[in-house]
Amino acid sequence: MNLNSKNITFVIVTFKSEKIIYECINSLPKDSNKIVIENSKNINLKRELETKYDNIEVIINENIGMGASNNIGIKKSKTRYAFIINPDTKFNNDTLQNIFEASESINDFAILSPINSDPNYPNYEISSDNQNINENIISVDYVDGFSMLINKEKFKDEDFFDESFFLYLENTDLCLRTKKRGQSIFIIKNSFIAHAGAGSIVSKDLEYLRNWHWMWSKFYFNKKHYGYFNAFSKIILNLLSAIFKYVFYLILFNSYKRNIYLMRILGLYNSIIGKKSWFRVND
Repeated sequence: MNLNSKNITFVIVTFKSEKIIYECINSLPKDSNKIVIENSKNINLKRELETKYDNIEVIINENIGMGASNNIGIKKSKTRYAFIINPDTKFNNDTLQNIFEASESINDFAILSPINSDPNYPNYEISSDNQNINENIISVDYVDGFSMLINKEKFKDEDFFDESFFLYLENTDLCLRTKKRGQSIFIIKNSFIAHAGAGSIVSKDLEYLRNWHWMWSKFYFNKKHYGYFNAFSKIILNLLSAIFKYVFYLILFNSYKRNIYLMRILGLYNSIIGKKSWFRVND
């Protein structure tokens, strides 16, 4: 396949990412198109990015979630390929070149990604008898959403990320649907990307948000793909554990821990009764 920096658009969803976005963009090719979906409505960030960099467009957007925001960038891009990356990622000098070279051995793909540079946190999963192309091009079932090079021609206009997800598992859902259609997902093992991850998040409100949506998404994902009763069987231990820990921390007067498990209970409850992923925080 003919992959190069001119036929890829990088799509980056930001939310209060002022401290990390510059290092990310600086690691990308200057001649590639870049679309930033800015979900915290930072007009100053838009002005600064569009002034400092060429081939970049910053779209001020409501905080509608990762998947829905990614869809905006993918559909707005005019290139054949859209490269979804998080603002806390950074490419090595040879990351893209190794992808371009590997693509010469690939006849077809729907999604591919470089590999996370930290081996303790692999950004892919292999659970079936996949056929590798060679030692550097590994066929996988799933890649993490912080780095996904998407071949747009393999997806229908409304068949990218499921916008019902606000946070978590939207990338897992996309990969599962891709594999069900018999399309290929690859990891390029000699191409590396650094990902900071969510370890730096310390806000209580954001921690509540993460726990609410993790549970909401877990039930919704399993209901979508395996049915309501199978989904319930997969989360019943999560629900009982959250109830027990909520009561435990209530007795200990630990309001922070108590509220974390309350968020898990409420996220599951809302998903079980079919409510949308509505919970938001102001942080």
